[in-house]
Amino acid sequence: MLGPLMIDFDGTQLTALDRELLRHPLVGGVILFARNYVDPTQVAALCAEIHALREPRLLIAVDQEGGRVQRFRAGFTELPPLASLGAAYDRDPAGTLALAADHAWVMAHELRAVGVDFSFAPVLDLGSGKSSVIGDRAFHAEPQVVARLARAYVAMLHHAGMAAVGKHFPGHGGVEGDSHHELPVDDRDRQDLELADLLPFRALVDGGIEGMMTAHVLYPRVDQSIAGYSPYWIKDVLRGQLGFEGTVFSDDLSMAGAGIATSYRERAEQALAAGCDVLLICNQRAAVYEVLDALPAEPYPQTQVRLMRMHARGHAEDFPSLMASARWRQTTARLNAGNPAPELALGDDNVHG
Repeated sequence: MLGPLMIDFDGTQLTALDRELLRHPLVGGVILFARNYVDPTQVAALCAEIHALREPRLLIAVDQEGGRVQRFRAGFTELPPLASLGAAYDRDPAGTLALAADHAWVMAHELRAVGVDFSFAPVLDLGSGKSSVIGDRAFHAEPQVVARLARAYVAMLHHAGMAAVGKHFPGHGGVEGDSHHELPVDDRDRQDLELADLLPFRALVDGGIEGMMTAHVLYPRVDQSIAGYSPYWIKDVLRGQLGFEGTVFSDDLSMAGAGIATSYRERAEQALAAGCDVLLICNQRAAVYEVLDALPAEPYPQTQVRLMRMHARGHAEDFPSLMASARWRQTTARLNAGNPAPELALGDDNVHG
């Protein structure tokens, strides 16, 4: 059985303590960061060791959106930010839908070649220009364009045998605050959100997306709980009204935006009670132990079914074979032709979100 915690570790190799922790029944997955990466050969060996620890195997995830948020760089294709696809869409809609599929193809095949199950992608937030932390991570300001590009992207992930995770439900793009450092507050009402930010999430639920990540954002005119702790947003809206049946991930519970619940035990309990299936706790090993000691060691049957759908599916080429393929060369050439000058990475490359 896989538990509801997704955790991290330091370094490019597992320690004996890491292995012991990853075998805990309440742990279900691992998120990798830049600090865990040297090159494709090293990370492939690391993923193989993680997958061999348990059966069913632990899920392995990473933030590999492209642009500022790409944890594996040396040896991997430098993926353009999603906003570059939105800009291209304004000039050539049909061609850019194909380019979005190319972006997803490269990301999925390169990650699968080293043993990663999925990336926390795509971003479904709107690129309103208000949020610096979202910025060029968003496809576009128009919800219909975000939905079209994201559906093309997710369809290719599925074709490549990779699940997708849309983020950050119900929308992080309309606030200035960065939830890594503060609690952002969005004062819009439900109708405003329904007509804009919720549209891409609704479209991707209809398109069969497997995962959704909640936002550490408060929408006080709709509900008095942060979205990630809100039964209204997760159970009533996402599951009830939108009909989502996949895995709900919390954003990192160590982020400042999650700090309205003072202890990590309270954060975990509130997120689970609200309807989250998987809780991310990053860069806080003491918090992981606090939650493991507090939560009952019991099976989560619905979570088990949902988590099984997050595993990569089908055969994956090894990294050298992928690099040698004509499809990889052609697809990366198309992406590189439209890739703008790289921006600085988003804050700490070991921060999730």
